[in-house]
Amino acid sequence: MYAPYATMPDRSRGRSVSEEESSFRSPFQRDRDRIIHASAFRRLKHKTQVFVEHEGDNYRTRLTHSIEVAQVGRTIAGALGLNQELTEAVALAHDLGHTPFGHTGEDALHEMMAPYGGFDHNAQAIRIVTALEKHYAEFDGLNLTWETLEAIAKHNGPVVGDLPWALAACNNGIDLELHTHASAEAQVAALADDIAYNHHDLHDGLRAGLFNDDDVCSLSIIAPAYAEVDAKYPGLDKSRRRHEALRRFFGVMVSDVIDTSRAKVAASGAQSVEEIRALDHAVVTFSDEVWAQLKELRGFMFTQMYRAPSVMVVRERVAVVVKALFAYYLKNTMAMPERWHAEIRKAESETDRARIVSDYIAGMTDRFALQLYDELALGA
Repeated sequence: MYAPYATMPDRSRGRSVSEEESSFRSPFQRDRDRIIHASAFRRLKHKTQVFVEHEGDNYRTRLTHSIEVAQVGRTIAGALGLNQELTEAVALAHDLGHTPFGHTGEDALHEMMAPYGGFDHNAQAIRIVTALEKHYAEFDGLNLTWETLEAIAKHNGPVVGDLPWALAACNNGIDLELHTHASAEAQVAALADDIAYNHHDLHDGLRAGLFNDDDVCSLSIIAPAYAEVDAKYPGLDKSRRRHEALRRFFGVMVSDVIDTSRAKVAASGAQSVEEIRALDHAVVTFSDEVWAQLKELRGFMFTQMYRAPSVMVVRERVAVVVKALFAYYLKNTMAMPERWHAEIRKAESETDRARIVSDYIAGMTDRFALQLYDELALGA
């Protein structure tokens, strides 16, 4: 049963290229399925979340992260009476634009692209689903519905000011109303992303030995979870104790978003998705208390994990890889695979060529980027 402010599939604004809709799948189910079958989605299995992909089989990748975000998103959307298929589609697509080597790779590519308009992974996700996937006979991209494109573009809130060039190119042809908030489903996907990485980055950091269980018990949002497990299961072995505590922490975040968002939607008085968009604030949020606790957690993770000495060594190494690959291919664009040559021949300026090189490098997996770097002897 949909809430009145949910995004209704039979009221979709449609697709850029008209298609006969499926008789057994909603438009948003179809969007989700196209995302799952996209080449960019498959490559996420070999792209880093925090650790370089080949360093261990148990650490999260962009693919496992996206699946976890989709699971959390469906749970929250269902509890709020929202469209679960749209939420899932956005969750599965939200990281399509990420470079190899996570945010380190993005920072390095953005630095190299600074003279050519920069690089932004959210805008790149839009570029992928509107232009770079080239499998269909009648259009480039995936020809997603307006609602799914809007949600990918604005799931983190309105986009104002100077637009990333990749997003501006899409918005010139498809007005995504970037100055407004997105649907509640998009907002759910954004919070599901926060919940997933808060949980799994903590788990991966513990597994990597960057900090221990006693360290995380100093955090106000984590300590009660361990205390509850110790009271209920005294003497539980370390691995099970950790899992039980972290799943309770996970549950606290999910429950808080559901309870807080129900209250915010009710207080807003919104009775349609259009009224959700017209609000001057998001309606899917954490409570102030939990948000403050999560800020404490993120500060801990920044110093103990994201900027840990062992992680920084890897960050510095892979940044060199991305920068070297960009410099090489900008100078030798025809050394790129043949499928890129038609686009290269159409390029009218160095900016055009740089953006093609950026598309190529952003699509690389961790292992492929490292392999190319070695094959081209760029470190020699």
